[in-house]
Amino acid sequence: MGKTKHTGPIKLPAKPDPKLWVSKIPFGLGKVKPKHIRETAKIAWQNRDNLPYAVRILTQGVCDGCALGVSGLYDQTLAGPHICTTRLNVLRLNTMPAIREELLHADIDELSRMSSTELRQLGRIPYPLIRKKGERRFRRATWDEALDTIAAKMRGLNPKQMAFYLTARGITNESYYVAAKVARLLGTNNIDNASRICHSPSKTALKRSVGVGASTCNYKDWIGTDVLVFWGSVAANNQPVSTKYMYAAKRKGTKIIVINPYYEPSMEQYWIPSIAESALFGTKLADDVYQVNIGGDIAFMNGIMKVWFEMEAREPGSAIDHAFVAAHTSGIEELRAHVAQQDWTTLTQSSGLTRERISELAAILARAASAVFVWSMGLTQHRFGTDNISQVANLALLRGFLGREHCGLMPIRGHSGVQGSGEMGADPFSLPGGEISSAADRERIEQLWGFELPSWQGDIVGVTLENALLPEEQERKLRLFYTSGGNFLETMPDPVFVRQALTNMDIRVHQDIILNTSTLLDAREAVVVLPAMTRYEQPGGGTSTSTERMVYFSPEIAGPRIGEARAEWDIYVDLARRVKPEAAALLGCGSAEAIRAEIAQAAPSYDGIQHLRERGDVFQSGGAWLCEDGVCPTPDGRGRLLPIELPELRKPEGHFAVTTRRGKQFNSMIYSDVDPFNEAERYDVLIHKEDAKGLALKEGEAIVVYNGFGSMHGRVKQADVKQGNIEVHWPEGNSLIPKGVYEPFAGIPEYNTAVIVEKAETYHAHKDTRYVEKRILELETEMEG
Repeated sequence: MGKTKHTGPIKLPAKPDPKLWVSKIPFGLGKVKPKHIRETAKIAWQNRDNLPYAVRILTQGVCDGCALGVSGLYDQTLAGPHICTTRLNVLRLNTMPAIREELLHADIDELSRMSSTELRQLGRIPYPLIRKKGERRFRRATWDEALDTIAAKMRGLNPKQMAFYLTARGITNESYYVAAKVARLLGTNNIDNASRICHSPSKTALKRSVGVGASTCNYKDWIGTDVLVFWGSVAANNQPVSTKYMYAAKRKGTKIIVINPYYEPSMEQYWIPSIAESALFGTKLADDVYQVNIGGDIAFMNGIMKVWFEMEAREPGSAIDHAFVAAHTSGIEELRAHVAQQDWTTLTQSSGLTRERISELAAILARAASAVFVWSMGLTQHRFGTDNISQVANLALLRGFLGREHCGLMPIRGHSGVQGSGEMGADPFSLPGGEISSAADRERIEQLWGFELPSWQGDIVGVTLENALLPEEQERKLRLFYTSGGNFLETMPDPVFVRQALTNMDIRVHQDIILNTSTLLDAREAVVVLPAMTRYEQPGGGTSTSTERMVYFSPEIAGPRIGEARAEWDIYVDLARRVKPEAAALLGCGSAEAIRAEIAQAAPSYDGIQHLRERGDVFQSGGAWLCEDGVCPTPDGRGRLLPIELPELRKPEGHFAVTTRRGKQFNSMIYSDVDPFNEAERYDVLIHKEDAKGLALKEGEAIVVYNGFGSMHGRVKQADVKQGNIEVHWPEGNSLIPKGVYEPFAGIPEYNTAVIVEKAETYHAHKDTRYVEKRILELETEMEG
């Protein structure tokens, strides 16, 4: 816990700075860029039936979008109002009416022809639904029938045969906490959340490197730091309000560095709608972009450290903060020896960067008195994601960029609900304020809750899905899956396998505000749909935790209510009482206020949440800086410098490394078929012009991307992506990603692989031969050889 408190928002400079302008032509006319004014008008029109309510949500509620932490139109970083089109796009989820009955009860085959975007636009789920085996329509159910159906099944199951999952869709800390408590009361540790497929390696790596599981700094630390590094993060697209912080940082002289395989246009320049100067003339953001190979980040960082140690050999103190390292770290000699044995040929080949380019960034960081490292799924969604993040921590520890102003490690979150999920215990490895593996934490929670916790290790969500296909006699054969939001058909690798898993469960429960494609799949006994409230409808309000650990209160907002929808936490409590009526007295959690009071006891760093009750109430968990003054909450109080081996990334000649990217979307919810920053369509494959030329591919030409796991039909989109690498949109490209490949420490699925790219006409011309199978076998053989 840091002793320094956040000092609140600061003002932007009033005088414009033409040096940062992208163009003197107003509003970027003629350039490929988002049309913010047009889009805002379109969203206002979509919400015209509930416009006063929409305005109240925007001005009174906590942002429903990313985890930058905007309450109403204001945050704790910059004075003045903030708004972005991501938040505006999500707004309609809260204001749209209920689905019309004739659509809700249509034949399941008719509904199944709709995309998730089309299903979302139908409206809100108004009342409980049940569809049993063989039935072709959902029928209306009472809450008693729906919950009694689930409870009866649960009572007859081994607790290892049921699982809970919570997405980040507007879910509050209160709901995460109650779900975690209910799961353990019912005897299962099979509970997981959306961070498993985005930032779980960030938590595990930061815990082992510096003893904390969240951002060590604030957004304010961006503003005035010497160097701000975005590593595998396209914040301008995924967290658009962050561009305002980048603008403020640029005005203070901060150098912004981007490290990514694709030269993302939105990180180079942006028209920030809530800053008049930027809205008119745009803002140059990135000072430099280092295009690294997909999966080449560890080599890049080993190269940086190799340069530093070489600088130290020539001139001690020129690259490493020896006072900080001596006082606050362990493992320097092991790390030095490990880096010394790395050869430059391997480092440059793996990273895709020359020794000169690696040395450039090493020198920039060595000269910097301060730096903040920001990262996202470009680093985490690898089978070596935890090692990636520990490498970032190594850089920060060697330079002393930790525990003070304008310094820190920041895993930037993509959803306003997700930071609190593990901290509330909705995680197979976590308890509120602690870890399942800690005897002290288990004893503390058992005393507070009044019942014994299950002692066996719960499964991550990927394994949970795999367990649905286990033989009938297996102890962990998944029979009941209770998911609050989420659509695994569009988020997990290998959609064909996911479909098989979801349809092979006895009962599947979808607690949600809208339908999606996974809701419509069959189950062996029944599919139960429970209508949930949004965060703005929940009695007593709710809280969410931002990337920078700000815990915001979002009040209940007056407005229309949808049918029989209930607060998420209230549904969990009601279900638990039906499954175990004899233990009902142990549940508590009778109101949002009571839940917050209990959270304050269960999670010590959340002491203060019990006092949040009015619009605008906020406190910061852990203070302004974690590891303040370099003191880490590790057993010896020191950060750990860890030697990290290069991952094996052999890629056969003529094949490409592929990764997924986001377009105009919020998580898996797609809002446009065209990316406003590069005009790429959803099935466009981003490929370097020289790679396209080498394959005799023309712009827009039909191609097939394939490997041993699946295939994707797309079109050539020449772009400034690192040669030898291609990018496809997520989730459209998930068919290429192997199932069952998880990062060993955090369990995140691998979202990167090797593929073949061919003209569609060539691929299909050989479809009646064993050509494709031979090509795939060649790929696999060469990768194993």
